[in-house]
Parts: sequence; C-alpha cells; structure tokens
Amino acid sequence: MTFEQSYTNYKDLVYNLALQYLQNTADAEEITQDVFLSVYQNLNQFEGKATLKTWIYRITINKSLDFIKAKSRNKRSFFFTSKRLDDPDTPIIVSHFDHPGILMEQEEEMSKIFACINALPERQKTALILMKIENKTQQETATIMKSTVKSVESLYQRAKKNLKEKLALNEGK
Repeated sequence: MTFEQSYTNYKDLVYNLALQYLQNTADAEEITQDVFLSVYQNLNQFEGKATLKTWIYRITINKSLDFIKAKSRNKRSFFFTSKRLDDPDTPIIVSHFDHPGILMEQEEEMSKIFACINALPERQKTALILMKIENKTQQETATIMKSTVKSVESLYQRAKKNLKEKLALNEGK
C-alpha cells in the first residue's frame, strides 16, 4: 500500500481517535499530521506483524498520549489542572472540549465526562476509548494495546468503575 492510499484510508480514523483523546479539533489535526509524517518516514520499515491499521492506531495513541504529557509539562494558560485520585502529585490536563458535532447545551456535560475520562490512568483510558467510543472488540483492543484479552477486559472494567465513581463525585458540581 502506498503512503497516499494509507492517508486516504486512515486519515478520518486517525483524526477521530486523536479527537477522542484531546477533545480539541486543532490538536487532533496536529496529531493527524504528526501521525502521517511518522507513517511516511517509517512505512518502508513496517514489518507487517500487525495490520497497517493496527500499526497506525498504535502510532495515533502514542502521539496523543505524548501530546497530553507535553501539554501537561508546558502548562499552557488555556488549560486548568486538577489532581488525580490515584496519584495526587500527577496533574490532569483538561482542555476546552471543541468537538464539532456537539450542540452548545451539551458541551458542558461532555466536558465533564471527558474530564473524568482524562483522569483515568492511561491504559484504562485507552481501553475505554477503543472499546466504548471506537467500538473495537476486546481482541482488536488487545492487539492495538499489545496486551492480552483478559488484561483488556480487566482494564475496561476498572475504567468503567472508576469513571462511574468520578462522575458521581462530579455530579453535584
């Protein structure tokens, strides 16, 4: 498959997955560019141990998580920080939710939900996004995360439990 075919086939997938992590269209566009730059630079090194789609998923997840970490370190003014429940010394970064399909009256509620998702540990967050938002099976999620199906199921169940607790805590706010 050529780079052009890869871009045509997977650009929407990459953008939407990045948007799930970052909740900001400009950041998702930047990640999409970074992902396809990496794909272009490394396509000749792709070994085919996984499908091209899985490889691109992994790149997107890693770039998205790295972007969140970099934003955390930079502490830009349009972000606010809170503390993780599981590690009070690790800040959580929550950006303005800028998803084009959400109506104005739903934006605040979606921001609260994604703030709680962003507060989850990375692997729980990834399992939740892939299975619940991206509608991946446990097997597909395990392949993307380089994990076992049992591990993914455990991560997903813990993510659901933790998300429910976080939403309950935020309900009165």
